[in-house]
Amino acid sequence: MVEFGQEALISILSHLFFISLTWWTLQAVQLEKIFKPNRIFQARLFYILLTIALGSIVSNFFLDYLRWSRQLPFLF
Repeated sequence: MVEFGQEALISILSHLFFISLTWWTLQAVQLEKIFKPNRIFQARLFYILLTIALGSIVSNFFLDYLRWSRQLPFLF
């Protein structure tokens, strides 16, 4: 039971870390140029959704990799 709690905590922290890292990274990209003028709210919402999507994908990759590496001993 404790292992499930630890895995949940690691997942939450991983997602928060990679979402933050993605937000910081996207600040270097000028996505404003692809939006129509005076569409500030939609541009910000796009940034937020893109950040969550990319951060979650990267976090899931690392969490899967961690899970698979823990399962390797059961191969033998």
